[in-house]
This record gives sequence, structure tokens and C-alpha cells, in this order.
Amino acid sequence: MYLLLLIVLSTIVGYLLFLFGPLIGGIIAFGIIVGCLLRGLYLLEDIRGRISKTSPKLNKVETAYNNYLKEKNKI
Repeated sequence: MYLLLLIVLSTIVGYLLFLFGPLIGGIIAFGIIVGCLLRGLYLLEDIRGRISKTSPKLNKVETAYNNYLKEKNKI
């Protein structure tokens, strides 16, 4: 049902953008697309933050090895 609602609303928005003309409709469509992409990036960052909190912590050996690799790559 939710998908059907989204399809109908997208059709209505598309028709309204078509009526506004190419300049105003294009600007509004660009804003909608960029807003959705930025919202998606924000959600991905939030998911990454939540997953990193639950991931196991590195022990001393793994930490030393990672530090060694970082120093080796700097040279």
C-alpha cells in the first residue's frame, strides 16, 4: 500500500513539475533529487556510526599492527 501511495504521489509531483515549465520545474526537480541524495548519505553515515559502536574493539596486537602499517605507508 505504501508503494502504491508513493507511485501516485510521484506521478502527481511529476505532472506539477511538467506544468511549471522547464526552468522552474527543473530547479525544483534538482532540489528534490539532491535533497534525497543528501538524506541518503546522512542515513548511511548514521548506520555506519551505529555499526562501529557494536563492532568488537581491537586488542593491543591488532592496534600495534595497524600503527605499524600506517607508519610504513607514510614513508
